[in-house]
Amino acid sequence: MKAYLILEDGTVFTGTSIGSEREVVSEIVFNTSMTGYLEVLTDPSYAGQAVVMTYPLIGNYGICHEDMESAKPWPDGYIVRELSRIPSNFRSEDTIQNFLKKHNIPGICGIDTRALTKILREKGTMNGMITTREYTDLREPVNRMKSYSVAGVVLRTTTKKKFVLPGAGKRVALMDYGAKMNIARSLNERGCQVTVYPADTPAEEVLAGKPDGIMLSNGPGDPKENTAIIEEIKKLYASDVPIFAICLGHQLMALANGMDTYKLKYGHRGGNHPVKDLETGRVYITSQNHGYVVDMAKVDPEIAEPAFVNVNDGTNEGLKYKGKNIFTVQYHPESCPGPQDSRYLFDRFLKMMEVND
Repeated sequence: MKAYLILEDGTVFTGTSIGSEREVVSEIVFNTSMTGYLEVLTDPSYAGQAVVMTYPLIGNYGICHEDMESAKPWPDGYIVRELSRIPSNFRSEDTIQNFLKKHNIPGICGIDTRALTKILREKGTMNGMITTREYTDLREPVNRMKSYSVAGVVLRTTTKKKFVLPGAGKRVALMDYGAKMNIARSLNERGCQVTVYPADTPAEEVLAGKPDGIMLSNGPGDPKENTAIIEEIKKLYASDVPIFAICLGHQLMALANGMDTYKLKYGHRGGNHPVKDLETGRVYITSQNHGYVVDMAKVDPEIAEPAFVNVNDGTNEGLKYKGKNIFTVQYHPESCPGPQDSRYLFDRFLKMMEVND
């Protein structure tokens, strides 16, 4: 069936419908990863967005449910150049098109994703619509697109109740703001007992569990929207418990300390982003998925100092808090998909908890 991708600037791409045939309006973002499309689809940070995969062939190794980063996919839509309809992989359990249909996610294939990505890079991230309806007048759908915003997605993606991954080592409280499974898994593999809390859990309840460390997870949307969560993070900051924060958690910790965030023109999404450690000068290749960053001009040098910087555009990639056992990073040390250069940060977090004993 013929499908259309309409952007809010009036650009129309014509392709073939994949997955669900329902119409959806969403924010359109692109991911440059060459592999790991299932992990991308099941990353809660994509809630409220439709994902363009820049790699031209997607689906060639099928779907392996063991690789999922959450129990379900989260993007509103999926946009690819060519979809492999016959996967070749001994681990494959399904095809992408069946997976998208099962979860009612509309998609489109057969369009020039290179041209689409160039538009998003030049004009910035914009809203769009995936539809199987042919509009002769774009005024109504464009008005709908322009009124759309990503909202309420943290509470939509977080766990609905607390649960525990048993371990004999350090006790870690993981605040789930839309966490990927591999964050808890990476801690659990290091012997930690991980208690995963819903995003809106009061700080008093978290601290009452006497954790050895607290992890603030990644997640979707504008960090400034989460005013109630920021107030709870202020209380966690005031405790002496070591804290490690990733992505959205990094931004929320900055906001809790009076700093500011802003939206990037088209974000960082992919598995090939170079990040420089300002202490050692070493550059790591990292996995990233974010549209907002901490404003370095608003960082109080008495509270925190920059620890990492993005080599491509000079934006902040991490902070080290002074007088506190707290460090935060904008990128994903748990990778999946992506390089494993930064997994040592989990070990650094464990050492922080040991020193704090």
